[in-house]
Amino acid sequence: MAEQTPLTVSQAVNVAKGAVTSIPTMVVLGEVTGFRGPNARSGHCYFQVKDDSCAMDAIVWRNTYARSGIRLRDGMQVLLTGKFDVYAATGRLSFIAKSITASGEGLLRQQVAQLARKLEREGLMDPARKRPVPRFCMRVCVVTSLSGSVIDDVKRTLRRRNPLVQLDCVGAQVQGPGAPQTIIRALRVAAASQPEAILLVRGGGSFEDLMTFNDEGLARAVAACPVPVVTGIGHEPDTSICDMVADKRCSTPTAAAESVAPALDEVYETILRRRERLGAAMSAIVERDQQQVQLLGNAAGRSMGARLSRERVSVEALARHRCLQDPAAMVEDRTNQLLQSEQRLHDAMPRGLARRSQELDREARRLEGVGERLLRPYEASLARSAASLDALSPLRVLARGYAVARDKDGKVLTNAASVQVGQDIDVMLGSGELTARVTETRTAGGGTTE
Repeated sequence: MAEQTPLTVSQAVNVAKGAVTSIPTMVVLGEVTGFRGPNARSGHCYFQVKDDSCAMDAIVWRNTYARSGIRLRDGMQVLLTGKFDVYAATGRLSFIAKSITASGEGLLRQQVAQLARKLEREGLMDPARKRPVPRFCMRVCVVTSLSGSVIDDVKRTLRRRNPLVQLDCVGAQVQGPGAPQTIIRALRVAAASQPEAILLVRGGGSFEDLMTFNDEGLARAVAACPVPVVTGIGHEPDTSICDMVADKRCSTPTAAAESVAPALDEVYETILRRRERLGAAMSAIVERDQQQVQLLGNAAGRSMGARLSRERVSVEALARHRCLQDPAAMVEDRTNQLLQSEQRLHDAMPRGLARRSQELDREARRLEGVGERLLRPYEASLARSAASLDALSPLRVLARGYAVARDKDGKVLTNAASVQVGQDIDVMLGSGELTARVTETRTAGGGTTE
């Protein structure tokens, strides 16, 4: 038998790597265990997948894990599509996954995660949207199955902690087909009764049992409910979509009941603490105000003292005035001022009159000269007009021996026939007038009338 040539480790690993690389792509179903990732630096995920009798190493690169949209964890059933490979540095055989999908419960969890991301993008999980639940609720409505033990636990908790809380119950199916629709109707009925809070509760169960509370329609109904909703679904590790969109999430139904019904002794202790804090706060306020009043009083006293001091100085200065020390001095001063003014007036009047007289004389001479110049053309015109008027005046005719005869009515007589014998007439001569009586009239033809 020929002796076989030995291989180096690297050569042996390369041979194995070549043989493994020839294995075609396959799909492997298994449960995740020993999950480590994503790596802080590389982002890759390292874990094992196993079944009842075997396990193998698996690697998911960063980009593949990001594209998958799921979050791997121990116990999750997955379908890995990929090929085997040998890492040359260690000779370790690993299954390199090119794609990942969830299987069984893992698929349900993936769907729930996708719905959660969708509702989160819409803002239904935003804390700013959620309403505050009253700390002291006097009326609470419970939505749950009326046939289970959960409703008894809630009633017992409320009676123990605070029997004053009024409890209403609305039954609903919390598991199985059609359960989300019955809970949605129950929420509407509960909100119509106008409680201060609604408790949506359910006991523990498997992941599939709690899938009712991962329904999209139910989650939207919880978010749109006009009354604050407090959820207590399953146990501490269980978190449903309804928990995420509710106004307040509690780990169990009992914890939900406790959150809306504080114990009476806690209420009493709270009132006592608040009374003590209120008393202390009032004492501090009164003490602070007393100090403030005292400071203001001191400041007011100093300000008033300074003001009075200024006023005293002002009054003393006024008291030293001559008018207050000798009231008659003001009259004497005014009398002297008047006398001096009188004397100045007496002295000024003759000078003023003389100056004014001289000015009047100058103005009179100017007016005489101007008047003569102004009247000279009018005097010549008047002389001409007077000469013309004198030439035309009847008086000039009368002065030459003529007379003007008028009857007693003042009418000038121009015709002797208009006068009767014995009639009195007025005769105007060149100088004076006389009254005559007609004794005879003569016409132009020489006839006479007596």
